[in-house]
Amino acid sequence: MDTQSQVVSRLRSVFASGVTIPEEFRRAQLTKLMSMIKENQEVIVKALHKDFSKPKFEAILSEVEIVVNDLHYTISNLSSWMKPEYVSKNLATKLDTCFVRREPLGVVLIIGAWNYPVQLILLPLIGAIAAGNCVVIKPSEISAATSSLIAELIPKYLSQDCYAVVTGGSEETKSLLQNRFDHIFYTGSQTVARSILQAASVHLTPVTLELGGKCPCLIYGRIDMPAAARRLVWSKFFNAGQSCVAPDYVLCSPAIRDALLPVIRQTLEDFYSKEPQSCPDLSRIVSPRHWTRLMELLGKSGGKVVIGGESDEEDKYIAPTVLVDVAEDDALMKEEIFGPILPILTVESLQEGIDFMNRQERPLALYVFSDESHIVNTVLENTKSGGFCSNDGIVQMTLPTLPFGGIGASGCGQYHGRWSFETFTHRRGCMLRGWALERLNTLRYPPYTESKLSWLRWSTSPESTCSLM
Repeated sequence: MDTQSQVVSRLRSVFASGVTIPEEFRRAQLTKLMSMIKENQEVIVKALHKDFSKPKFEAILSEVEIVVNDLHYTISNLSSWMKPEYVSKNLATKLDTCFVRREPLGVVLIIGAWNYPVQLILLPLIGAIAAGNCVVIKPSEISAATSSLIAELIPKYLSQDCYAVVTGGSEETKSLLQNRFDHIFYTGSQTVARSILQAASVHLTPVTLELGGKCPCLIYGRIDMPAAARRLVWSKFFNAGQSCVAPDYVLCSPAIRDALLPVIRQTLEDFYSKEPQSCPDLSRIVSPRHWTRLMELLGKSGGKVVIGGESDEEDKYIAPTVLVDVAEDDALMKEEIFGPILPILTVESLQEGIDFMNRQERPLALYVFSDESHIVNTVLENTKSGGFCSNDGIVQMTLPTLPFGGIGASGCGQYHGRWSFETFTHRRGCMLRGWALERLNTLRYPPYTESKLSWLRWSTSPESTCSLM
């Protein structure tokens, strides 16, 4: 078996050969990736169930369909994305051909996360293939069954010369990062992201960091309470809360909190029955270590558990749990929860809610529930976040025409659809010139004069473009 450095070196030689450049090759690999997903849907679902007890419904929706939809969109638009983009010109460049040429970066590294172990590997991989790169793929070892499946399937369907899967734990990842890549795409925690940045800095490698953060959900003004409860509960407890874009906490007035709690309680019973541990539609925590972390956070909280709180260590189960009377400096507010625990905090005004959110690190997503459009727009205009959605949660990331990515502590860079293609593409500015009109070029040659400078300033200004139209 090749060492990691040999794998990277081999891919770099293959990339230099130009085999990944033609559109036909890219399209063929994307089509094979589509076949891989469709032909292996059942084994993918089984692997996800082994890792999380993830329901088939959630597995197909969040790991299969989102990838298939992105593939359809990319394959349909690949030709137009690859075409040169011609740009406007001024008088000085009127006879030149000026365009942006999109070229692959080279050999790129994609490091996936454990919470959506198929989606978070394959969505960036689609963009990397579409852009014409060779790719090293490192799935998360925490979701072990799915990681093994990815390592088995990708070489069967995609070119082994151009795409390689590297498995292993943190030590293998550290070793892998010692190699020079042309881009690193990482999904995971802020702590590991700092290590990624340090490793990338050695080679001045650009990075995309898809991190997380505490995504707030502000509920304010007039709302449809039953619909709000259903959408909040679904988006929070989907995948047992192990979603980087799940609502992390709720901000609302005391009156809304008191009206919302019984509706949440009923909604949880409607969704997961009176015995949620026995419900097949509720995932489990991914590992004993992650279960322990969540239970320790819950134990340190000064909030009051009003719904749920039950747990089973052997089953890695934590009931959907809601707390009230949670302070801003509570243990649950110090880090991303990443589990089925929902704190509800109260504010007395819309401005207080906005100020609260703006005191925190910028989140990957921000949600506002309100029937009043002026409230939604006020929050949108006065906050910062990676993404934004009103009156729902998570669904904004399913649309391939919207960019997905963080800001500040929640990450840098964007992907999905064309945004993935652009992430793994170098936009090369090109100007093709001939030898005509050389007399005009004497204006820029010494000896310099005020008259030459005046003519040059006019010929390179936007006004010179307008005068020729």
